[in-house]
Formats: sequence, C-alpha cells, structure tokens
Amino acid sequence: MPHPLYRCQVVPLPDHRVSFLIDGRERIVWHHGSAYPRPFFFPLNGPSGISLTRMGHPGAPNHDHHQSVWFAHHKVLGIDFWGNNSPARIRQKEWLAYQDGDDEAVMAVKLGWYDGHDPRELLDQELIVAVRPLGDGDTLVELQATFQPTSDSLEFAKTNFGFLAVRVAKSISAHFGGGQLVDSEGRVGEPAIFGQRAQWMDYSGPILMGADGQARTEGITFFDHPSNPGHPGHWHVREDGWMGASACFAEPLIASKAKPLVLRYLLHAHAGGPVARDIDAVFAQFATSPAFAITKSTARHEQWTVKRT
Repeated sequence: MPHPLYRCQVVPLPDHRVSFLIDGRERIVWHHGSAYPRPFFFPLNGPSGISLTRMGHPGAPNHDHHQSVWFAHHKVLGIDFWGNNSPARIRQKEWLAYQDGDDEAVMAVKLGWYDGHDPRELLDQELIVAVRPLGDGDTLVELQATFQPTSDSLEFAKTNFGFLAVRVAKSISAHFGGGQLVDSEGRVGEPAIFGQRAQWMDYSGPILMGADGQARTEGITFFDHPSNPGHPGHWHVREDGWMGASACFAEPLIASKAKPLVLRYLLHAHAGGPVARDIDAVFAQFATSPAFAITKSTARHEQWTVKRT
C-alpha cells in the first residue's frame, strides 16, 4: 500500500534546485548548479512567505559571493574558498537521500571542494539538511556538515570567514533597513557583538507592510551547537546585514581522514523580534538533539537513509 502524502516534503526541481515544502508552502530552496562558485540556499522564507535572505550585498557590487545562506571558508591550505575571484570551487557530487515525513523533510548530499587546478578534490563535505515546522508558520533548518580531507589531514586556517554565513534581506539589516542584531548574552549591535562568543545570534527587522500601515517584523536566529569546536563560537556580524559563525576566528581547525570535522548549526526563521525566553527553549532542544548519520538502506529504490544517532 503506498505511503500517504507527508506534511514535509523534499521536491527536486529543474535547474539544479531542491525545494523544501511544509504544508504545501515553500520554505527554503537548495541551489547546486555550476553557474555559481558554490551551492547555496535561497530563499529562506519567513512566516509571511517573503524571503528573509537576499543574494549579494545591498551596496557593494564586490560582494556577490554573499549568496543568501552558504558554506565556505577563506583559507583552506591557504586557498580562498570564500570569494568569487578565486578559481576554487565547491561542487555537489551527488545527492544521497531525499526523505519526506510528517515531522521533517531531510536531504543529504555530498560536496567536493576543488582548488581550481587539480581535478581531484581537496576534501569532501557531507551535508545533511532537516527542515521542520514550528508554530505560527516558523521554520527550523538544521544543518550538519562533515568535512573529510582526501589527504591524511588538512588545516582550516585562522580567519573570520567560515564556515556558515547568512545574508539577510535588505529591510532586516540595521544599516539599510530597520533591523537589529542581538546575541544570547544580551548584546545589541555590531560594535558590541563582533568577534564575541555567543550561543546564538538573531537578526530581525521589518519585512512586510500590512494594510494597517504597520510593518511586520520577522527574522532569523542562528544557533551554534555545543558539540562544535570552541563552543560558544565567535561571530562575524555586520550592520549591513550579515552574520557568520566563525569557527576559526581564534585559531585554526584540523580535519583528518581518521577524525573529520563535524559542525552543526540551526536556523530559525521566525515571526516577530527576538524573545530570549523562546530562543533559549529552541536552543535547549537543539543542544540535546542527537546528530544525524547516513546508513546504507536495503530497501528497494532507496540507497541511503538518514537517521538520528
């Protein structure tokens, strides 16, 4: 007997896109075509259905590498995987699993990081994405990335830039719009937050003007998992609308074949501004959630299965 339609769905689309739907509404889209230097997510829609992220900087043409929500790193063996002027590229090698469900939709893919000269990848990135609903149209996007070098070991050098970054919509930014940055320690604004450690970062601001003439506020809370190296992590934030989890802000990180680097993050697309009480509850649940693992499936037509360990 066939399965019923699930509430949360992963839908592959033309032009190398994968859409995540909840109750038939698109929440986030994965782009992995070769037209861009690296894969990325766009849009990440808030409860209003409007994207809370944007492509590129509102005022700087040399920031086209700011691709909504994306993974990258500025110094991998001295190679720039961050900017668009470098020959280095990140490419999706294959998708491993698309899983629908009533509680969450899950995608697992394998990416290769290439220096632009050698056809062999420097490292593989296994990326698992789980998208699930929260009340009032909010969306949770959980990301688990495993970085494994093809050599015995590899250094991700000290830098502000990497691994996961978010470029918010223009109206949400503090400089170009009416938004505000707040972190888990109660600090407000770029000068107070930049380079500091925090469990989470929130960027919220006006996104939609209602019929009553009042702006509707929405935003994104970005969580650092306690299992990540150096947690609580340092943050690279800007009033122009950018926030990034800087895993190598204070020191380099080493990944090896025997011990890959695993990073876990959570994005919460929410209505209203940050309410610390609610954010802390989401963080507590994320902090105690098991990691994901990909296993070989014996079921017909299903090669891989994603489960929590």
